[in-house]
Amino acid sequence: MKNILITGTSRGIGSEMVKQFAESGYNVIALSRKSNPDFESLEHVHFYSVDLSDVDALQNCVAKVTEQFATIDVLIHNAGSIVNKPFAEISAKEFAYVYQVNVFGVAALTQAVLPFMPSGSHVVTVSSMGGIQGSLKFPGLAAYSSSKGAVITLSELLAEEYKSQGVAFNVLALGAVQTEMLSEAFPGYIAPIDPKGMASYISNFALTGHQYFNGKVIQVSSSTP
Repeated sequence: MKNILITGTSRGIGSEMVKQFAESGYNVIALSRKSNPDFESLEHVHFYSVDLSDVDALQNCVAKVTEQFATIDVLIHNAGSIVNKPFAEISAKEFAYVYQVNVFGVAALTQAVLPFMPSGSHVVTVSSMGGIQGSLKFPGLAAYSSSKGAVITLSELLAEEYKSQGVAFNVLALGAVQTEMLSEAFPGYIAPIDPKGMASYISNFALTGHQYFNGKVIQVSSSTP
């Protein structure tokens, strides 16, 4: 039975992925600041509360996780932070926090988990079309979109660095999905895809995508934004 570690599981796509993996019989390690009451009725779900912006807390959390699970087969970086403000109004603190969660937290968690990932494992980072070079950009999302571009490059680099160990790294750059984060970025916009549908796509990719891709960025978008 594979062990799947997912971040950002309290709502939206992350919550749906936890449910889908658990219902399929996988062990799911769910990381977020807040739990989801729905998890209490699910077998195979192991929730850990952690602030992804706190590197020390992340390392302590992974130490607890790996006491229970000797290996992590799939790591899905799903958590994200967003601020929607004109660039001139974004404070240094707000900008830094977005990067702390979306970039540095991803890097720190990956560092902590990699020693427990055997050959054949897969690291999937959920990014955004806003982080794709040459894609349409939107005012107010300078911190968010640039951070999502940063984790794309990070994943490409790690795919090269860890290919001899058999650990694959791939990125899914998502378009619009009807989540709370989308509402923050584009108030009033109705997306063509719901969290459950996107969770199904990501879950399947996480289990099988490493057989076909490594160091790749797959654009998963049917709309603009």
